[in-house]
Amino acid sequence: MSGQKLNTLVLPGYLNSGAGHWQTRWEALDPAFARVRMPDWDHPSRDAWCRTLDAAVAAAEAPVVFAAHSLGCLTTAFWALHYASAAQLAKVAGALLVAVPDPAEPHFPPDAAGFAPVPLTRRLPFATIVVASSDDPYGGVPFSQSCANAWGSRWIGLGARGHINADSGLGDWDEGRSWLASLGAARWA
Repeated sequence: MSGQKLNTLVLPGYLNSGAGHWQTRWEALDPAFARVRMPDWDHPSRDAWCRTLDAAVAAAEAPVVFAAHSLGCLTTAFWALHYASAAQLAKVAGALLVAVPDPAEPHFPPDAAGFAPVPLTRRLPFATIVVASSDDPYGGVPFSQSCANAWGSRWIGLGARGHINADSGLGDWDEGRSWLASLGAARWA
């Protein structure tokens, strides 16, 4: 499978990702990036989002990587640990998990049903990188580090970049795309 093109499923968080967000910019740069369209961006339900992700993985050709932001990160973790079959998991090369939110934080959206407690009892069954900001109002560094430790993820701190979204000034965020590509390179080489 050497040299095989990675198919990237883009998993935005609460309220979706707008025009200036790095996820949206990545989709515009590469047709292999496809946004997973959640049934309700304003009132996320863990069950509905995980089932939607499951259908997207089923429809995608392997190898698949996830570019997840915020609530998309929690969706990825819940899906991998509680919803996915072995056949589905075998298609996934890895996940870039950016700005993992903490449901215990006061800014966590009250409309996000079922995303607590965060599953921290097992490693994720594919390679992962957790990227965090030191001033993210939705999840602090200690929380993101505990997620990375529990999930067997590489942890990367970006310094003060807020919620690592359109307001963070990342542009096309080439560094993030490089980390994402590294996830598939090891497994599918």
